[in-house]
Amino acid sequence: MEEKLPTFESVFSIDCLIFGYEAGELKILLIERNEEPFSGWFALPGYIVKQDESLDDAADRILYELTGLRDLQMKQFHTFGEVNRHPQGRVITVGYYALIRINGQKELRPINQYARKAIWHPVNNLPKLAFDHTEIFNNGFGKIRRRLNHQPIAFDLLPEKFTLTQLQGLYEAILNKKLDKRNFRKKMLSYGFLKELVEKQKGVSYRAAKLYKFDRRKYAKIFQNELTA
Repeated sequence: MEEKLPTFESVFSIDCLIFGYEAGELKILLIERNEEPFSGWFALPGYIVKQDESLDDAADRILYELTGLRDLQMKQFHTFGEVNRHPQGRVITVGYYALIRINGQKELRPINQYARKAIWHPVNNLPKLAFDHTEIFNNGFGKIRRRLNHQPIAFDLLPEKFTLTQLQGLYEAILNKKLDKRNFRKKMLSYGFLKELVEKQKGVSYRAAKLYKFDRRKYAKIFQNELTA
């Protein structure tokens, strides 16, 4: 007798952790929900995967529809499948993350009715989020902190040209702790993947600092084994 396949009732969704860095603050992109459940609550950008699309395609579509952002290099970081995580039924969600340069954008524009607005919010003052999104945030942020020491993810948040003070400020924002200035600079310069530029800061009232660029090719050459982690 041919075995009958079970009927699948689970729904898949995508939730996105999009980090940005601006004026010394690490920020996360949130939406204000415009539908029940949790109407009016802040949440991570996320929604249901369509039956005819891949997870990666769904992540791109959902992020664009809820925030207006598109063409980001997002990566999966975890799957969340607690039975009662969604009040309306069995929903399994796949978490994606990306780190981007904010470039002065304070508020983005959703292009559908599911989100009232999308904003950049400081991670050190995160409101209570809808569903289990605080847990999803903590999981993803923890992975980013751990990857900071062996992957060049921090440089995706900085301008192309940056000072060592800006670089240290970013590390402190991600790790949520103060770092010794001298030791931090010595360590970063010893790696050999920071290219010192002739240029210096412009338009500052204090002594202009040297500017640096991240040399991705040199990093890959030095740490090529770690890039595959």
